Amino acid sequence: MKKTTFKISKMDCPSEEQMIRMKLEGIDSIEQLSFDIPQRKLTIFHTAEVDRFEQRIYDLKLEASLMETVDEEMEVPAKNQAESNQKTALWWVLIINFVFFILEMTYGWLSKSMGLVADSLDMLADSIVYGLSLMAVGAAIAKKKLVAKLSGYFQIALALFGLIEVIRRFVGFEAIPVFQTMIIISFLALIANSISLYLIQRTKSKEAHIQASMIFTSNDIVINLGVITAGILVHFTSSRYPDLVIGSIIFLIVIKGAIRILNLAK
Repeated sequence: MKKTTFKISKMDCPSEEQMIRMKLEGIDSIEQLSFDIPQRKLTIFHTAEVDRFEQRIYDLKLEASLMETVDEEMEVPAKNQAESNQKTALWWVLIINFVFFILEMTYGWLSKSMGLVADSLDMLADSIVYGLSLMAVGAAIAKKKLVAKLSGYFQIALALFGLIEVIRRFVGFEAIPVFQTMIIISFLALIANSISLYLIQRTKSKEAHIQASMIFTSNDIVINLGVITAGILVHFTSSRYPDLVIGSIIFLIVIKGAIRILNLAK
């Protein structure tokens, strides 16, 4: 058994992890992949030479470099006994994100808040990433790529529609968003994301998908605080512009995430 470690500078979320997994899928000599997203490292346990998969990793253009290849006398690390708990936690996080996608989208339109609408799409983006990560291991790669492609284009279409709506509201004479709804719904989303973070942390797992999920959920909490701040500014300035600014920022974040998801389909 050999153990090869790569430094992958642009691997910072589950999208890149899924990209790599799909790129390396089907190579019989690979026994296990171990991701360390915080350290941007990928360790591959394999039986054949490294050139069987090295070029595939470089083809992803994630600024990868081979650090070392060593003989590994130990058996391939056994699966964590808490794997079922990890999957349960991720399923709950996926469900929470999807529920709040619907909730924020609904109340965003009712309250005329683009910040809430944009945050709902960010929740949808996270749901898609978690869903792709939890797809059955045995699923055909073509099916995974199709789901990734449709999801990515759907997100981009919604985000672009949102940006166009933001521009229209910037130049138009739309009513000021209902700041109370902005603050209340964002506060509920903040609680939901805090619960998600707690569920993920409770697994005490160092595995990549868990660590990445913690990063994603922490970012969501920051976004929730941003929408709450925008709601407060709407109240004190009697202006719709704070809501439109935060909405624009979040829509751009959603587009960036969608592009990462589309890379899965390549």
